[in-house]
Amino acid sequence: MGFMAGKKALIVGVASERSIATGIAVAFAREGCDIAFTYQNEKLLSRVTKLAERLHQNTDLLFPCDVASDDEIDAVFAALGKKWDGLDIIVHSVGYAPREQLAGGFVESITREGYRISHDISAYSLAALAKAGLPMMEGRNAAMLAMTYYAAEKAVPSYNVMGLAKASLEACVRFLAADLGPKGIRVNAISAGAIKTLAAAGIGGFRKMLSYARKAAPLQRTVTTEEVGNTAAFLCSDLASGITGEITFVDAGANIMAMTLDDT
Repeated sequence: MGFMAGKKALIVGVASERSIATGIAVAFAREGCDIAFTYQNEKLLSRVTKLAERLHQNTDLLFPCDVASDDEIDAVFAALGKKWDGLDIIVHSVGYAPREQLAGGFVESITREGYRISHDISAYSLAALAKAGLPMMEGRNAAMLAMTYYAAEKAVPSYNVMGLAKASLEACVRFLAADLGPKGIRVNAISAGAIKTLAAAGIGGFRKMLSYARKAAPLQRTVTTEEVGNTAAFLCSDLASGITGEITFVDAGANIMAMTLDDT
């Protein structure tokens, strides 16, 4: 029996087999968690269905959800409430900015609309999920988990407005943790190192980011979605019952370095 047996989780953000959310789902399922999924659009439904089937999860627990729509978020929890009597975990693995925002210089690329979209989808949606999911989670020693990146703290070339959105997301984690703690709900985030995912492919110069991560990290490599998934399973389980409001790095140690080892 896994250490998440009896837990019920909603995972938001599966886009492909290489998604960080997929790595999290694999770890959750291995540890005995029951999982419901959302999918952004009909194009992604077949991918999410295949994942649910592979992990022996109930394919009746797949719900359409564009996190930019409060109505769609509310509909997810209304439908989920008819299937489950409560919810223990929400995983927010969502991040988006228009492609042109992630190429070139920061001042050159940023626009008011790009800023609005990236913050709405990448950061506000965590609060929106918390607001809508609260009635199902309250009093259950529940947990929420978001995915962030080191660009919330340091300037990363071409990451541009998404760095601002991730900083907003991390602040949202802390405010949610403070607000929901008395209700028995923990809120944390994982800051994953550079991983070759579908979303990362849209970032200008991402191959250079991967190369730099390998050189900078004390472990001299990048990390995998499986490693992020294992950390997520821990943080969302009762094993991490005393942890909330934290940003946990899973990046082979890259964030601790002031310069690459080649520069010393």
